[in-house]
This record gives sequence, C-alpha cells and structure tokens, in this order.
Amino acid sequence: MRRKASRSSVLAHWWKRPLKERFLQAVLALFGAAAVSGALLAAYVLLIVIPTLPSLDALTDYRPKIPLRVYTADQVLIGEFGEERRDFVPIAEMPAVMKNALIAIEDDRFYEHGGVDYVGVLRAGLANLVASRSQGASTITMQVARAFYLSRTKTYSRKINEIALAYKIESKLSKDQILELYMNQIYLGERAFGFGSAARIYFGKTAQELSIAEAAMLAGLPKAPSTANPVVNPTRAKQRQQYILKRMRDLRYITPAQYEKAAQEKLTVRSKGYRMQTHAEHAAETVRQYMFERYKDDIYTHGYSVYTTLNSADQDAAYDALRRGVLDYDRRHGYRGPEAFIALPKDEDDRAQAIDDVLVKHPDSDDLQAAVVLAASPKLVRAEMLSGDTIDITGEGLRFAVTALTGKGQAKVKPGSVIRVVRDAKKRWSITQLPEVAAAFVSINANDGSFRAMVGGFDFNLNQFDHVSQAWRQPGSSIKPFIYSAALEKGFSPATVVNDAPLSVNVSDTGGQAWDPQNDDGKYDGPVSMRTGLKRSKNLVSIRILQSITPSYAQEYLTRFGFQADKHPANLTMTLGTGSVTPLQMAGAYAVFANGGFQVAPYLIQKVLDARGNVLTENKTPIAGEEKSRVLDARNAFIMDSMMRDVVNSGTGFAASQKLGRRDLAGKTGTTNDAMDGWFAGYGGDIVAVAWMGYDKPRSLGGREFGGTVALPIWTDYMRTALRGKGPIQRPVPQGLAQVDGDWMYEEYLNNNAVRSVGVDEVRNFWDRLFGSRPAQPPAGTMERQTPGDMSYRGGQ
Repeated sequence: MRRKASRSSVLAHWWKRPLKERFLQAVLALFGAAAVSGALLAAYVLLIVIPTLPSLDALTDYRPKIPLRVYTADQVLIGEFGEERRDFVPIAEMPAVMKNALIAIEDDRFYEHGGVDYVGVLRAGLANLVASRSQGASTITMQVARAFYLSRTKTYSRKINEIALAYKIESKLSKDQILELYMNQIYLGERAFGFGSAARIYFGKTAQELSIAEAAMLAGLPKAPSTANPVVNPTRAKQRQQYILKRMRDLRYITPAQYEKAAQEKLTVRSKGYRMQTHAEHAAETVRQYMFERYKDDIYTHGYSVYTTLNSADQDAAYDALRRGVLDYDRRHGYRGPEAFIALPKDEDDRAQAIDDVLVKHPDSDDLQAAVVLAASPKLVRAEMLSGDTIDITGEGLRFAVTALTGKGQAKVKPGSVIRVVRDAKKRWSITQLPEVAAAFVSINANDGSFRAMVGGFDFNLNQFDHVSQAWRQPGSSIKPFIYSAALEKGFSPATVVNDAPLSVNVSDTGGQAWDPQNDDGKYDGPVSMRTGLKRSKNLVSIRILQSITPSYAQEYLTRFGFQADKHPANLTMTLGTGSVTPLQMAGAYAVFANGGFQVAPYLIQKVLDARGNVLTENKTPIAGEEKSRVLDARNAFIMDSMMRDVVNSGTGFAASQKLGRRDLAGKTGTTNDAMDGWFAGYGGDIVAVAWMGYDKPRSLGGREFGGTVALPIWTDYMRTALRGKGPIQRPVPQGLAQVDGDWMYEEYLNNNAVRSVGVDEVRNFWDRLFGSRPAQPPAGTMERQTPGDMSYRGGQ
C-alpha cells in the first residue's frame, strides 16, 4: 500500500510541473526507449541475424528448375515434364516493356534504393492509415530474398531477415542481376515460373513478342498469381492491368497515345488446361521414358531438350486423320447412350456444384466436350458445360442420338444425363460420344527409319497405352506381301497361275485340326495370276503359295523385315496373318519394299541437349543404300512394289488412289478373322504409313467392316497432307529382270526353272490361256462350311 501511495504521490508531483518541462521529459523518455530498442535490435541483427544469413550461392550460381522439353524436328513443342514450367530469359533479352511494366507496379525506385526503399515504406505506412487493406513495401530485392530463402509467413523476424538479406544481395549482385533472378524465378500462376514461361502459357508468345497491354497483364500477376490471373479471374486481372498501364503512363514509360491504345487492346488469353498445339502425347511420353532411364529425376529440373524426328505438319495430319476415322466408325455403329447420370438438385447453387463435380470426372477430349443435360425432348436438348455456359442442341445436332431421346431405359437422354457435345465450323452443337474402339497410326521415312508422325491412340489422357509400339495384334492380310515376296525367291513370278478354289488341309499341314479355309467373301475365281491374287486378297491363293514354299521357309524369311519368327506360326494360317505384329513393326517391314530392299530401324529421337545447348547424344543413322544393310533383292522389291501398286490402283485399296489422284501408291489392306483388326499398310515415295483399328479387348469391328473401311480412310487422309507438293515416283527397272507374257520374272528362272502354276493342271492351264476359263465353283454346300475352333480362320482383304 505504501508503494502504491508513493507512486501516486510521484505522479501527482510530476503533473504539477510546468507543461514545457513535462513535454521535454516525455520526449527524452521516448528517445531513450527508442535508443534502447534500437540498440537491442542492432544487437539482434549483428549477433544473431547476420551471422546466420545463408550463403548467396543459390543466387550467384543460379540454376533454375527447367523442365524436360520435347520438340518436333521443326522445333514445335510437343511435351513438357517437370513441376515448374520455366523459360529462362537473360535480362539482356528481356524486352524493356516487360521490365518497365514490372518496375512500375512492384518497385518504381528499384534502380535508386540500396535494397530497402524507405520512401516506399513511409508511403505504404501512410496509405495503410487510411486504407482498409494493407499495402506492402517490399522491394524487388526483398522479394528475391523471400523467394529464394524465406517463407511467406508474415512475422517480424522474417521481415528483419528479409531486410538483412536484401542488403547482402545488393552488395554482391548488380541491379540487372537481381532483376534477372526475380523475372525468372517468380511464380505467375498456371504452373508458370518467370515471365518467359508466362508469356508462352498465357499468350502463346515469347517474351520478346509481348505487346504493352500483354506485358502489363503479366506484370500484375505476382500479387495474386493463383487467384487473379487472366485464366482463373479475367475481371480482376483486367482491373490490375489497367492500373499498371496508368502507372506506366504516369512514370513516362509509355506515351499517352500508347496508353490509350493498350488500354483498349483486346487480349487473347489461352484457356485453362490448354495443351500443346501439336498433339503428340504418346511420342512425348516415349521420350520421357527414354530420358528417365538415363538421367532419372534430373530430367524434371535440369533443362534437357529433346528433338524428335517428327514433322509437326505430318503429326497434325495424322492426329486429325485418326480421330476423324475413329469417330466416323463410331457413328456408323450408333449411339450407346449417356456416359453417366446425376440427380439435379432443386437449389440453384447445389445444382451448379453437382454439375461441376460430375463434369470434372469427365474431362474434355479435345473438341469432344462433356455437358450435363438440363432439359431434353426429341426437338431440343439444353445442357450446361463446365464453364457454366448453357447450350441448345437442335435439328441435325440431335440426329445421332435420336433413339436415346425417344426411347426408354439407361440409354435415354434426360435431365441429369452426362453427354458429349461437339461444335462444328458454323458454331452449331451436336451430340456425339467418346469412342470405345482403339486405333493407331505411324509413319516413317523409308530411307532412314525416322518417325514422321506417331499417334498411339484416340486420346492420350483417356488411354496412355501406346498402340503404335506396344499393341501386338494379328496383321490379317497385310502380311501377305511378305509371303508373296518369299515366293519370288522360289521361282514364282506375278504371272504364276494359282488356283483360287476350295482346299481341304489335313491335320499334318496345320499342326492341329483339319481346316477348310475360305475366301472372305465366300467366292472363288478359279485359276488366277499371283498378281491378281494379291490385288483381290485371295486367301486360297495365298495358302497355296505358302503350301508350295513351306511355312518353315516363310517363317524364317519374315525375319528379314524385322518380324520375330516366334510370333508367327509355322503353319498355313501364317499367310492369313494369325501371327502378332505391332504397327511400328509393320511400318519398318513395309519400308524395305519402299526403299528398294534395305532394312532400317525406326527411331524417334534425333538429339538430346543439356540446358546450355550442348549436344549429349545425336542419332546419325545411315541412309538406306549401303549394300551391307540390304535384306532383299532389288528385283524382289521392284516386283512387290508393282504388285502392291495394283492393290491400291485397282484392288482392295482402290479408294486411296481414287481420292488422292495418284498412281504411285503401294500397300495392302488387312482384316483378321471376324474383323477383330483392320489394317492398311503402305507407302508413297519415301513415306511409309500404317493405320490400325481394333478393340483393346478384342471383339468384332462389325460384319461389314474391313481394313479398307476402318484403316484405309485414316491412311488416305494423312497421305493427302504428307504427299502434298511431291510428284509421282517411277522406279527404275533393276538389272536381272525380264518380261514374260507381259509381267516380270527373275532372269535365272527363264529356262524352265520358274514356277508356272500351283494347283492347276499344266495342260488345262494352256487352254485356259488361249480361250479363258470359267470360275471353278466349289461343290454344293462347301462355300460356307467352316470347322470349329482356331482353324476356322477366315481373314481377308
């Protein structure tokens, strides 16, 4: 009680002193407290903060995390793998407009202060007294310190460390070095780090190509990169851009005229989740796997660049052709119904959330977009997209799903149904669906094996399985040219007459049960030339040829083209394509015919570069022509080329020559038993291409589907682009060939060593040549007869 009374009496005594004296004492006390606080703070900084400041090695030896990037041969980006998307841009190459826009909004006295802008601190402090939201005073240098070394948690200790680091950075680095670090390290939303990357991701440009308006938009991103970027929140991004443009004008970085023009400029911002402009996801993933095997996790941060052999125009054409062909096939087989169904809540907000939730689970497949039906009738379907937009589908847009609009059951389109829609060139919406069938397409250069295009499936995001290199499928009749090629080495010629008539194969010839093979259409033409047999894809002709040269010889012969012997049965079904191949393997095999008899190994990667541009590896594959790589007689390749040209000009591949208006195309269709697989493999000039279609879980493509209906259209669409501007190819006749009865034959077989006919009596064959022959029809009841089990194979075309 005495102490309390004592303090009260002292305070009362102090209040009785003159005002001037009391004021002076208060000021002295404040200064004393400030001095003590300053001394303590200085001691804290000198004794604790400065000694524990981190080394600046991360800045002086800056190594930004740069992802693995994959390019086409013509330098189009097709893949990017890494946590951070970053395009490093040296400060000397950063455009002035981008630097000025950033400095105008972040630190307009950057080149004047020494790391901490006390004028800016005072200005921010005064603004915070009257503003509802606090205003920061961090300089660019302080932000660099925070970005590299500190957390974003707002504490006094972090701020003190930030200031101390800023001074240390300023003492070691130049202003341009600091600005370079900031402009390449800062996060700017959409996984973009640095302004070089942001320019590409938001606008599809390099930093040097940015306009004033675009630079101002990007300069506004550091404040709220995830929530106020032009993809997520265009309104807020636009407001900040306009403010930055005013700052640039006020600081005289731009003229009033430039300001007015930039303020009115309409920006084209890439949409959320944009993909590479050229779709080559399966190829890019193949590259990623190759790089990971060699460099492990370094590939995601060390800035490797891989250049493939792909041509972007060819790749675009292949991607479009495959998707068009798959969708055309899918439409021929009808609408299967909605992908899913949800109950639509009555509450508007709940309904919007339910729609968003289900559409996220059904991502878009390029132009095939998911939508939830709000109302449905045979004349109108109204649906909502993930963007929140409502669309109306009417008229022709409903035709594909007409049965689902009038029918009942799970396939019915009704409110709550998740459907696919697509928009045509005239902005009209139609109902479509995601296809279930799989497909693959690959094209290579016949002279060196380099990939020109590779599409491993309809949509990589829906199915990452690479059907080009990993899908082992039966080739059907597309294997026949290799059997015919083998026969040429045994004395056959295109003029050899082979009987196209029913054949009963016993157990000893099949390795299994008895077999009565048939032509695909159940029709027989009697004796026909080997050329005609290939052109019309006659199964019985191919079987008799293989029977004559023996399956064991043919099995070994296939290895010349890169096929694996153990993948092809050494029995007569081999010629109908009951073995296993991949589309890539087929492309390499057909390249032997295309290049005149040389085996080439298909390859995708041209070269690998490190972050500094040094070449780590480079493929220097020799061009076909060296005799040491020859696997096929030039005469054989010439004859087979002429026979396969007939297939395209007047046989099962006729649609290709008709649509492309060319006579120099060569190839072969292929359809397996029950139409499980459809193929077309062929070439034009030095471009070899293979198209395939089938289900991952094998089932029939349909009773009226063949290689010519499912695969040939894809091949033709691609070749329309790939061969544009290239003239027809006419092959020179190799030495050692002679013409007999209007067709080619090896000279060494002229003196009665040739195989003139197979399965046809020689005398009858003579009269048939003079007077023609009537087709030999099978006995009644045999044309459609099949035996059960595997030996009932009936591939064709």
